[in-house]
Formats: sequence, C-alpha cells, structure tokens
Amino acid sequence: MLNPSIDSLMEKLDSKYTLVTVSAKRARQMQEDKTDTVVEKPVSHKFVGKALEEINEGLLHYRRLDSANDNE
Repeated sequence: MLNPSIDSLMEKLDSKYTLVTVSAKRARQMQEDKTDTVVEKPVSHKFVGKALEEINEGLLHYRRLDSANDNE
C-alpha cells in the first residue's frame, strides 16, 4: 500500500502530472543537495517517498508559471 495514498495527495494538487513533477523535482533536490526531508519522522526511506510525504503534510508548495509570459 502506498503511503501517503494517491487520493490524499490528489486533494493537495490539481493533477497527477503535477504530483509527479513536483515530487520528482523535490526528490532530486534532496538527493543533489544532501538535504533531508522537513517531515520529522518520515515513513519512507527513499527520496520520492519523502517528497510525497511533504506534499501530503502541506509542507511542499508549487507555483504554476504562465507559459505566455515565459517568452517575454
């Protein structure tokens, strides 16, 4: 069983694509910077699992950029 569940994660984000993108970027950041998760006692031992736990606890946020403004 996945912990946290997909259902609880989808309440925090708007799509599965966003979930994958945000968690992958955070996992990569933890791995490259040798930083640990901000969750006190993570259940998962892997970076992606820790990132998902951060999303579930509301500790990880994202900001959607408007693609029309990226070209200016």
